[in-house]
Amino acid sequence: MAMTERQMIQEILNTVDVIYAFEDVDEDAKEYTLLITQQDNDTRDIKKVNEEIKKYFQEADFNYKEEINPTNTDKKADLRVVIKR
Repeated sequence: MAMTERQMIQEILNTVDVIYAFEDVDEDAKEYTLLITQQDNDTRDIKKVNEEIKKYFQEADFNYKEEINPTNTDKKADLRVVIKR
């Protein structure tokens, strides 16, 4: 059975080993806004983490737009990512 888009997103983010939350989901438009935070013990630079996440999403045929250290969010996040298929 094929993965749903949400399952694919969760699989990618679990592979990169980050904490994430769906900020906005539009399943009809197949667009998802994610808030991503590094684990407390993660010493990788956030730009490196972003590049790794971006590579996986682009390989899965998603458009990817990121904002590093977003300021206009209610929750603390290292990245805000908008992906769309």
